[in-house]
Amino acid sequence: MTDRVQRRGEVIPQDIRSKISHRYRAITKAINLEFWDSISDTLHSFYVGSYGRNTAIDTSDIDILVELPNECFDRFNNIRGNGQSKLLQVVKNTILNTYPKSDVRADGQVVKISFADAIYFEIVPAFKNYYEIYQYPDSNKGGRWRSTNPKAEQCAMYQKNKDSNGLLYDTCKHIRYIRDNKFSSYHLSGIVIDSFVYEAIGTWGWSNSEENSSLLPPIGTYEQVLLDYYNYHGIGYGKSIIAPGSNDIVVTDSSYECLGKVLIDMI
Repeated sequence: MTDRVQRRGEVIPQDIRSKISHRYRAITKAINLEFWDSISDTLHSFYVGSYGRNTAIDTSDIDILVELPNECFDRFNNIRGNGQSKLLQVVKNTILNTYPKSDVRADGQVVKISFADAIYFEIVPAFKNYYEIYQYPDSNKGGRWRSTNPKAEQCAMYQKNKDSNGLLYDTCKHIRYIRDNKFSSYHLSGIVIDSFVYEAIGTWGWSNSEENSSLLPPIGTYEQVLLDYYNYHGIGYGKSIIAPGSNDIVVTDSSYECLGKVLIDMI
């Protein structure tokens, strides 16, 4: 039995979106009070990851980037003994003041919050430069700084989705749905999904309702195109793809097996 992409097939229910928005504002307010001496619940933060790229489903983690004042960078960068870890600990303790009963922990590059209703947040503290590039802490291997350009990714995804009449977002969401419901024991990261579909989709897009249906390709052709791209373009171990917009290198080693299984399931 096939499981093909559906138009607007995976939509996050409004009640879940409301919870996400409320918690996003509470987290943002706590960070702003600690680092900016502000009670704003919207400034200096935005959604990133799949939620920020509009490819999340109701099982997706919610990623937030919180911008910190640049003068704080030297404070943590000059700490001997993994200042990146210490920054994550400060952010963790700040969030614990707002959610003392939740499971809040610093983990590598983010602060994770696990809520009782199975909604998970990952908070990325970062510093912005003049080019809209953000530096964020990586506490692994003694500590270092990494860079990311999430707004460039979001803009590229938005434009491609517009050009495809919504097919890009729908495909990325559908792959996540199959991953979580049929192949949950495997790993397949969101950025691999989005980067792959962004490349593989080509000029495909949903047709307009007024178009003559007799001119449309046979059902399943699009899904076969995705699988062919996967097979013929070396999406596998030791390979990488490029993130949309930011052009960051996305390693596919731990995700390619599950991606192949999902694409075969869609045929």
